[in-house]
Amino acid sequence: MTTNDLEHVLATLGATAWSTRDGSRARVAGGLALTVYAGHTRDQGTPYLQHPLAVVAVLRNELGVTDADTLLLGLLHDALEVAPASEALITNQLGSGFAARLRAMTPDHRLERRPKAPGDEAIWRAKTAGLPPEELLVRFADRIHNVRDLNASPSLERRAKFLRHLAEFHLPLAKSARPFSTHLAAAHTLLQAEYVRHQQEVRP
Repeated sequence: MTTNDLEHVLATLGATAWSTRDGSRARVAGGLALTVYAGHTRDQGTPYLQHPLAVVAVLRNELGVTDADTLLLGLLHDALEVAPASEALITNQLGSGFAARLRAMTPDHRLERRPKAPGDEAIWRAKTAGLPPEELLVRFADRIHNVRDLNASPSLERRAKFLRHLAEFHLPLAKSARPFSTHLAAAHTLLQAEYVRHQQEVRP
């Protein structure tokens, strides 16, 4: 069984224990993930699908998330970033509401298929800070996996930029979001721990 196997995706989601309706949506979302992420790789050289599956695993196994829609958001959180044209397909198969939630989690320059411009970072931070709790939780799970995988990135500039943004923006945001849910409080604790661990590992 590989990450390119629908049954593996469903097992990672824990979808076998879901209701009939949610299980059906999981199969649709899993098929979409296999389609949308196919052929894409991360800068670490790994198949892109490995990342959203890892985010789902963080949400489910480490943060205790059981809500089906939150886990499906985790699975498809980067879909519009890597393949903006997939929005119509996602809307058709999972509904306009779900697609709108993904749009809210995607940087504008990715949606508009253009290079990042001055001012986009501030807009993206404001967009992220305004996310509802479930979407924000997915974003923090994304950061948790990214910091764990950071040393595999061949770009020292990318590593430094990621850590700077984590310290300046995501960690303070995660701290301020702690009162909204036990899941968000746990996400802050885990993200802070991973940041400290990474800093200790790279310290000479």
